[in-house]
Formats: sequence, C-alpha cells, structure tokens
Amino acid sequence: MSDGALSQDEIDALLAGVDSSGIGASVSAPTAPAPGRGENERQALQGFFASTIDAGSSNLSMMTGSAVSLKGPQASFTSRDALLTQLPDMVTVVKADFSSGFPGEHLFIMSEITAKSIASLMNKEENITLDEMAMSVIGEVISQFLGTQITALTDKTGNKSIASVPPEAANVPKAVAALPGGEFFCAEYQLDLGDANEYRIWEILGSQPAGDIAQALSGKKASPAAMAMPGFGGISGGAVPNMGGGMGGMGMTGAMPGGTGQHPNVQPVQFANLTPHMVPQEQGNIGLIMDVSMEMTVELGRTRKLIKEILGMGEGTIIELDKLAGEPVDILVNHKLIAKGEVVVIDENFGVRVTEIVSPMERMNDMS
Repeated sequence: MSDGALSQDEIDALLAGVDSSGIGASVSAPTAPAPGRGENERQALQGFFASTIDAGSSNLSMMTGSAVSLKGPQASFTSRDALLTQLPDMVTVVKADFSSGFPGEHLFIMSEITAKSIASLMNKEENITLDEMAMSVIGEVISQFLGTQITALTDKTGNKSIASVPPEAANVPKAVAALPGGEFFCAEYQLDLGDANEYRIWEILGSQPAGDIAQALSGKKASPAAMAMPGFGGISGGAVPNMGGGMGGMGMTGAMPGGTGQHPNVQPVQFANLTPHMVPQEQGNIGLIMDVSMEMTVELGRTRKLIKEILGMGEGTIIELDKLAGEPVDILVNHKLIAKGEVVVIDENFGVRVTEIVSPMERMNDMS
C-alpha cells in the first residue's frame, strides 16, 4: 500500500513536464510550423549564424588569452521535449532576450562542465565553482559573443534598433530551464577551448524572433512585433503580448471582441514630443567630435581632512573613505559623474563593470 509519497521516477516525470512559464505549469503541446516556415527559413538562419563564427571565435580568444574556436552551427526547428533529450541533467542557461529590433525569447544553454571550463579559463583558476562571480563571467562571455551577432545582423538587415537585455546566467536542472513554448529555432555549436575536449553550446530563438530575423535576412518586411517600440518589446523580453480577444498588439491587428470579425479602422494617437529632436545639422556637428578623446576616471571614494592631518600623514597611514565595502564606485568623464560600477580583475589589471547609468536629472543635481 502506498504511503502517499512520490517515487523518484514520478518526480522526474513531473519535472519533465515543466514548461517555460515555470514550475508546476502544464505541458504545452508542440505547435505546427508557422505558415511559410520551412527549409529556406532554417537555411537563412544557419547561414547567418555561421557567418559570425570567425568573429565570435576571435573575440573569445582575446577574452580568454587562449586559442578558442567555434564550429558549426547545426541548425533546426525543434521543441522542448526533443531538445531536453540532448541536454545533460544540469545546464547553465543564459537568458539574453532581444528587447527591440526583433523582440522575443533568446537564450544560450551549455552543460555545467562547459560553463566551469569557460569560467576557469577566464579566471585562470582550476576547480572553479559556479558561484555568482562565475555566473557573471559566463554572462560577460555571452554578452561579447552576442555583441558580434548584433553587429552582423544590423549590417545584413539594416535594422539599427536591435538590442538585447543584459545576459543573466543560472545553473539549473534541465527540466526547469525556461525554454520557449511550441516550436523554436536551435543552433548547436561545437566549442574548442584548446584542452583537447570538445564542448557544445545551444543557441535558441523563440518562434517570433526566428521568423522575423529570417524574413529580414531574405529582404522581406518583418512582422509588426519586430517593429515594436524598444521599450514596449522589452517589458516582457519578447514579442508584443496578445492582449486577449484576438487583439494582438493593443488592438491594432485583430477583430473587436463580440464584433462581426471585421477589422476596425484604428488610427494611431499622436502625442506631442516631450524632448526636442536634433536637426540634421546638429547630428552632423556631433559627428565632428566623435573621435575626440576624453578622460575617464574611476573614483573609489573621497574624504575631507584638516591640513594638519594631511601634513601628519606618512607611510602606513590608513585613510578612511566615504564608501562602504562593496558599494559601487563612481565612473567620471572629465570629472562629471556618468555611471556607477563594480571593480573586477581582468588578468592582472583592474577594471570596472558598469552596473548603473546615472540619469540626466542626477547629473544636473551633481553639477549644482
């Protein structure tokens, strides 16, 4: 007679049913391919990602100081269940959703061993653990790789609004990885870190951004979601949400609830500009000084001392600053505060990772 406890097999079966909305959600049935989706779309995406391999390998080699190379990718449209069969039990997932340009779900997946190997190579440290610092390193590696892709995608499509959210890495069981629902695009890379081992990285695009990017690469007009405002697309890290009643994108494309199915003639609301736009002549003037260098300073902290205290300083004197341990440092350009960040070590040099951009209002208050 059962005591009501779940067996390990039953627990595994429940975890395998978790979809991208989180633990305990129902399993979403695989959807049929979108109209017009097929081999041409897959080839367009595979060709693009393959074209970024050399630049991506070069960037990774510069970051790690070692010979790093990427091969592939092998590209396909797949589903959650199919991909999970290829993944190890523990994976490192790096979410890097496109927030504008081609908004939608975008992430990278690698095995726990691959993540540890990359972090060890970056930090020049053996037997590394995947703590917060290691996850930050993995996120930075993906950020550099993604930057190469965005530059190439901008050049090929002419879409200059492409942007992504800052990559965030987490080490989780594969069953709880937040994969897109239905059918999605997957590119599988072979990674060589120069240690005679071969690792794999999976790059995944949700159905919406995959379709929009493929259309843009082929010279076709992207869907309305791809042309959404950057701030609006970035709210959910994906495409413009369906608001219900068939009214995708704030009622601009669907029928009115309870209506006859006819499309209403909806006109966009025109709002007055809150900030003045630069005229072409002003933009040209800005271009004239783009190559002018400016002094950038990172300030650890400040303090005030009496003259007699300054004159009494000698070797070994400890000066207490106004910053607490772990508090962000100030980043100044020409002695004006523009951002805050945290101190990092890159090889044998200090660096600073920007964590906050100071708002114009804060800069004005600082000047006054």
